[in-house]
Amino acid sequence: MKKPTVICLTPVKNEQWILDRFLKCASLWADHIIVADQNSDDRSREIALRFAKVILIQNSGPDYHEYARQKMLIDAARQLPPPRLLIALDADEFLTANFLTSPEWAAITTAPEGTVIRFQWANILPDMRHYWTPSSDLPLGFVDDGSPHKGEAIHTARIPLPTGAPVIRLRDIRVMHYQYTDWERMRSKHRWYMAWERLRAPAAKAVNLYRQYHHMDAIRKEDIQPVPGSWIKRYQEQGIDMTTVCRDRPYYWDKEVLKMLEAYGTRLFAKDQIWDVDWPLMAKRCGYSDEAASGFGDPRSIGRKIIHRYLRGTQLYSQSWFIRKIDGLIDRCAVRD
Repeated sequence: MKKPTVICLTPVKNEQWILDRFLKCASLWADHIIVADQNSDDRSREIALRFAKVILIQNSGPDYHEYARQKMLIDAARQLPPPRLLIALDADEFLTANFLTSPEWAAITTAPEGTVIRFQWANILPDMRHYWTPSSDLPLGFVDDGSPHKGEAIHTARIPLPTGAPVIRLRDIRVMHYQYTDWERMRSKHRWYMAWERLRAPAAKAVNLYRQYHHMDAIRKEDIQPVPGSWIKRYQEQGIDMTTVCRDRPYYWDKEVLKMLEAYGTRLFAKDQIWDVDWPLMAKRCGYSDEAASGFGDPRSIGRKIIHRYLRGTQLYSQSWFIRKIDGLIDRCAVRD
């Protein structure tokens, strides 16, 4: 059986903070890396073009849409000759460096067409020495058989998921997720998610959005594990720095939230806890005039601030029966702002 061409599929928008590291690591296991750049205004395109294995394509879409960008990546991969093994990673995700020595690599590179490959995330913490793993794994790999890709605008599958497809669940090779290595950048991104969801669904329950985008505040101490040396050793032997973080403040996501607040007004977002930032000060840092920045003040009522304080204080226990009951009561009797 002919070994498949291993193709990494990666969407990019303003990822200069980590893209060089990602491409160095992916170049060790991928035959081709297809990067779909969505109108980056940082150095992302320049960085991508330095790598011989990169096929850079342009995503000119003005809006955030995960299905559209993944379909673009998959269509580009299908211009390469079969057989193909597709592995869909974001720029802040890295295969653990044991990929070549693990029997699991042989298993996925000899799997039949149509096989879905599920990976476990290892969310790396800011100390770069510990991680936690979410309860569910993710379908990030696919031995391509030409199946159509289906999806939604957000939180959608990155690969085709044919009905009845065989599945390989990896446990030795993980995906190291570096989003949480810069806690403030992660919070910035999650504030953007909440604001974007509010625009998309103005009637969405604020309690549910809070719980979803603050899941990292409910990590139990017993779930935190030390990062095994085998996960990064091969990368370090190649001279790749895996233990520092570039903090490119103000973050791109904060600038995007400011655009939303400017376009739609602050009151639309009063229900959602994006107000742990001094937005007038952030606006000044992003080049707004003093007069314009003053329009980004906190619109929340006292009642809404109390609800947000309650949510923050109970996030660790948010899955308990009692807290879920209270959450439901808050949703039904929401304070009118």
